Amino acid sequence: MTREDIVVAAVDGSEASKTAVRWAANTAAKRDIPLRLAASYTMPQFLYAEGMVPPQELFDDLQSETLEKIDEARAIAHEIAPDIKIGHTIAEGSPIDMLLDMSRDVTMIVMGSRGLGGLSGMVMGSVSAAVVSHADCPVVVVREDNHVDESTKYGPVVIGVDGSEISQKATEYAFAEADARNSELVAVHTWMDMQVQASLAGLASAQQQWDEVEREQMGLLTERLQPLIDEYPDVPVKKLITRDRPIRALCDAAEGAQLLVVGSHGRGGFKGMLLGSTSRALLQSAPCPMMVVRPDSE
Repeated sequence: MTREDIVVAAVDGSEASKTAVRWAANTAAKRDIPLRLAASYTMPQFLYAEGMVPPQELFDDLQSETLEKIDEARAIAHEIAPDIKIGHTIAEGSPIDMLLDMSRDVTMIVMGSRGLGGLSGMVMGSVSAAVVSHADCPVVVVREDNHVDESTKYGPVVIGVDGSEISQKATEYAFAEADARNSELVAVHTWMDMQVQASLAGLASAQQQWDEVEREQMGLLTERLQPLIDEYPDVPVKKLITRDRPIRALCDAAEGAQLLVVGSHGRGGFKGMLLGSTSRALLQSAPCPMMVVRPDSE
């Protein structure tokens, strides 16, 4: 299967969607590839319940309203990146079906989110969960408050590394993103298995133990990253081993970043470094847009 090198932004007219379109336009410009704006509409449920055939005027009105949202998004994208090529897709039916279909053939899908209130409009709740969990390409979730500005435009790309196979795949995407953006890559590995004793002697001993663990983990992290450091010699790499919960470590590292990249083990759950509710918490609280990378579909 050949993928088209293109960024897709989900459009629903909400403020969160507009922030996502700005981020997607900036990304398309940095990668020098086109942007495609995608929107969908559905017939009101009561028409189906009554067994009525919707009049053509209703189709026309819905298509016209959806096209207005696309035109507004196109203007927003061109404000950010005047020279990028922009296409669009309008589909009748479920936005999940539309985006999952598109995910088979494109570079990435970018969706908007309101943050703590869940994902908004077209990308609300079950739509976001379905697309993040089942898309065949990486999905970037951009919260309404993840603005592209001068402080974040040139920030690093942050990757959580836990040694798993999917973490390795996510790391490959992170290096490619950092390379396309001419930015630094920050690789974060957390270590929480230290038993700290209460006594001062115990603390001194624990610190010594931690120093040893830190050296060991840094060696492992370097080993995992080395093939990609060799492949992308122009990407500056900062390695971070930290005694902290993954969510806090990643959120701290992602402050001012362009992108946080994480690997997902499939149906909604994150394993290893990103267990269970961590994924949801990160989607809601990460200080920058977050890319979710899934394993290749069977």
